[in-house]
Amino acid sequence: MRRIVIIDDDQSFLDILTAYVHQEYPLLEISCYNDPLKSLPEIDADIDLLLIDLEMPGLDGTKVLSYACQKGLSKQRIIILSNHDAEYLHRKIPMGKCLAVLNKFEARQKEVLDMIFKNLQEKKRRQQEVAAG
Repeated sequence: MRRIVIIDDDQSFLDILTAYVHQEYPLLEISCYNDPLKSLPEIDADIDLLLIDLEMPGLDGTKVLSYACQKGLSKQRIIILSNHDAEYLHRKIPMGKCLAVLNKFEARQKEVLDMIFKNLQEKKRRQQEVAAG
């Protein structure tokens, strides 16, 4: 299974990203949450990719990041998203705390996300081929 969990309080961003992933990477399974508290039961070590908005009311992205790591999810499967510039993001989330910190709206940052989605899609396709045998 190639499971992606996206947590962001901006519902329009969730809608746009989900529609894009469904269109471009149809083999990927996505769960979206605009309330970080409701996402917590979904977070476990089996998630292939966790995308977390940095700034959310009630429970910010740094707390969700810590929770996910405590639940056994590898830091290499977590990306923090924000509308802040890279300099701010790297000060807030030091290198090594997660796979990447990305600005949601910068084209070059979206290319990185696309590379990751493409990689997950390819792994899923290969799994299906092996299962079909």
